[in-house]
Amino acid sequence: MSDFLVEIGTEELPPTALLTLSKHFTEQVKKGVAAEALNFSNIESYATPRRLAVVISGIDAKTPEKNIVAWGPPKKIAYDDNGKPTKAAEAFAKKNGINIDDVQVEHDGKADKLVYRSIKPGKDATELLPAIVQAALDKLPIAKRMRWGASRTEFVRPAQWLVMMLDDQVIDCEILGFKAGNITRGHRFHCDSPLEIANPSAYASLLESRGHIIPSFEKRREMIREQVTTEGEKVGGIAVIGNDLLDEVTGLVEWPVALTGSFESRFLDVPAEALISSMKEHQKYFHIENNDGDLLPHFITVSNIVSNDPAQVISGNERVIRPRLSDAAFFFETDKKIKLEARLENLKNVVFQTKLGSLYDKTQRVLSLAADIANTIGSNPDHARRAAELSKTDLVSDMVLEFDKMQGIAGCYYALADGEPAEVANAIKDQYLPKFAGDQLPESLTGCAIALADRLDTIVGIFGIGQPPTGSKDPFALRRATVGVLRIIVEKQLDIDLRELLQQAQQQHNHLPAGDGLVDTVLTYMLERFRAWYEEENISAEVFLAVSAKNLSQPLDINQRVQAVHSFSQLAEAQALAAANKRVSNILAKLDDEAVIGAVDTSLLVDDAEKTLAELVQSKAAVVEPLFKQRQYKQALANLADLREPVDKFFEHVMVMVDDKALKNNRLALLKQLRDLFLEVADISLLVPAK
Repeated sequence: MSDFLVEIGTEELPPTALLTLSKHFTEQVKKGVAAEALNFSNIESYATPRRLAVVISGIDAKTPEKNIVAWGPPKKIAYDDNGKPTKAAEAFAKKNGINIDDVQVEHDGKADKLVYRSIKPGKDATELLPAIVQAALDKLPIAKRMRWGASRTEFVRPAQWLVMMLDDQVIDCEILGFKAGNITRGHRFHCDSPLEIANPSAYASLLESRGHIIPSFEKRREMIREQVTTEGEKVGGIAVIGNDLLDEVTGLVEWPVALTGSFESRFLDVPAEALISSMKEHQKYFHIENNDGDLLPHFITVSNIVSNDPAQVISGNERVIRPRLSDAAFFFETDKKIKLEARLENLKNVVFQTKLGSLYDKTQRVLSLAADIANTIGSNPDHARRAAELSKTDLVSDMVLEFDKMQGIAGCYYALADGEPAEVANAIKDQYLPKFAGDQLPESLTGCAIALADRLDTIVGIFGIGQPPTGSKDPFALRRATVGVLRIIVEKQLDIDLRELLQQAQQQHNHLPAGDGLVDTVLTYMLERFRAWYEEENISAEVFLAVSAKNLSQPLDINQRVQAVHSFSQLAEAQALAAANKRVSNILAKLDDEAVIGAVDTSLLVDDAEKTLAELVQSKAAVVEPLFKQRQYKQALANLADLREPVDKFFEHVMVMVDDKALKNNRLALLKQLRDLFLEVADISLLVPAK
């Protein structure tokens, strides 16, 4: 058993991609080692701005020997009547590189056959590991590789050194244009001499003790979290540590030292979101809040050096951030001098999409649609219309032009400054929610109306000009917009018909080239997004298809049915009733067009099993029909699950397709009643797994 180390030294790697690169590199090395049947006890990944490394402990120094068994033709074919080898036997011997006299005959369980047994020796790990590492590097998720110098070698950043060792021996190989060695490099400023690695197990401790580097990404991240938290407490606040920023900062430093700086309190008059954006996006600072969530005039930066004079480092960062905050303050005060309504004309000069007009045109479509939606969901249509009218005006403000993530947020502040109702202002801010998976939703119904109208206008418009998303391209983020629409409707419990909304959205456009059948196309596309939604909830595709068969267009109702059918599918009776429904469906599908199925005639019920089933179907219908009207689908299906035993007995004892036409039609009518009960919720026959 041995220890293996590979370290790829580079120029500074992209900080936002470092963790992903490290995880993929480790995973690919792990897969490569496993594919070669090299056993190991543990694998550790290391990643800093200037290196990707993997240490494997307890790895086999050699792959295991393999017993090779090659079966040949049957003995009666391999030898003639005189016992001499035939061409088939000679071909078998040649194929395996042996003399015909070395071939043996054994019984394989069916017949006597030629067989050749041999032992394939194991390969040295040092022979296999270079190819494994190279393959792992080739498979890294690098959007755009770069070359450096005169070399044709490509990687995410120029390579600087390579370490590959098995125990205390350097593996003789070349990767990324560098010959492997046992020399690594420490911190750029705190360790100016090369470091010789004695063996892989000493790698991490050597870098930490002498190299002034914390090689473990996870350990470095937790150090930063603890230091930043402590710094926030020192000034009586709470440091806000977002995971994305934490990972990015971890990818920027090798020896983290958190320091707290300050800025003038006058900047707190500027919207906190703008200050936070400036600190977070541009300077990678953590901001600090008080217990009420209000921004404090302090920030935390994470330095990559241990300074003899930390005050100088803090002062330098304060000098850097001050102009950024001054810009934000200037933009805020300047923008407030022009009312949002006065900016409407400027939207005419901003193209939304060449074939769909300007942002002003989009605004006019959205305000009409938003008012209709507000009427439907019980919101104030006047507020919705006003919020929609002003919704895009902040896009032409100086604040948003400088801080693009302030769109909507800046509009909210400016609307309040203009004297607009708070509901209108908040709706302007909420129109972009949700921005990503798991993000919060608009708080008010007016905000929901704007968010829905904006997305539906975009989806219908882009589909209408014949540019729907493809497998690889979705430039207008229609998939994300669709999921946003479904989330708002379902999670906000909005009882609205998506088909009607799409029709209203299409009516706002003067002419769309792909207008024929547009609503059906878009509706199908949007509802299909439910499939991925339910996959994440571990709800089977069969459940979704069972509800889809109803051709519904109200997302809230669809979701309620899916949840009910999913719950039903977990019951012990589910598969039997699904199979029975499928059987009934097949029987009814085979009837000719002239077949007439009326009501059940109780006088024609002969067999005890059909009498029992008819009585139960009748009584169950009376119980579940009110539940259907109240959309209590889960309770209704649970109630219908009691029909399993009588349904099984019916099919066991009753012949449906008898010669007596009246009797046959009566039994068909009973089965149709049974199936129609379940069809009120979904086509549960589709729960039967496909063969």
